[in-house]
Amino acid sequence: MEMKKITVQPTVETDRLVLRPLRKSDAGLIELYAGDARVARMTTSIPHPVPPGMTEALIARAMADERIEDIWAMDGTKSGGTEVMGLISLERMERDQTEVGYWVGPPYWNTGLASDAVQALVDANPLGNKTMFASVFQDNPASARVLTHCGFEYLGDAESYCLARAGNVPTWTYLRKL
Repeated sequence: MEMKKITVQPTVETDRLVLRPLRKSDAGLIELYAGDARVARMTTSIPHPVPPGMTEALIARAMADERIEDIWAMDGTKSGGTEVMGLISLERMERDQTEVGYWVGPPYWNTGLASDAVQALVDANPLGNKTMFASVFQDNPASARVLTHCGFEYLGDAESYCLARAGNVPTWTYLRKL
C-alpha cells in the first residue's frame, strides 16, 4: 500500500488579517467579488461573467491534497472585516520558485490590504522558496505599487492572456529574492 503525501497549507497571521486556506463556505464572497468585472479584468484567470461551478471548482482545487498552487483567503474577521476580502496564491514553479497572484474585493481597494497580504507571504515564505515572481497588467499601477512596496524588483515587460478581456494584455514582471 502506497501512502499519499498530504500537503498541509499553513495559516499566516498579521495584526490585521489571517491568510488561511479556502473552505467551501467561502464560495459566496469569492463569487461576489470575482464576479465584479473590475476584478476579473485585472486577473488572467477569472472570466466575466463567472460561469456556474467555477468558484466551487476553484475551492476544490485549493483543498486538494495534490496541487500546484496554494490559495489563501484574506480573512479580516480579526479586525472587523469579512471572512473573504480577497485571495492570494503561490503557484509552484521549478527551482524553488513560486509565482504570487492576488486580487482584492472592491470594498477593500486602497486600504493597504494587498500590500499586507503580499508582505505576509514574503515574510512567512510558507513554501520555503528562494524566489517569488509576480506580474501585473500595465493598466493596473496600483498592483505594481503593491509589489514594489513589498521589495519586488522590476524584471521586464511581457504579455498575458486575460480571460475577462478575451485577449493578450501587456504586463510588468517582478522578482523578489528570499
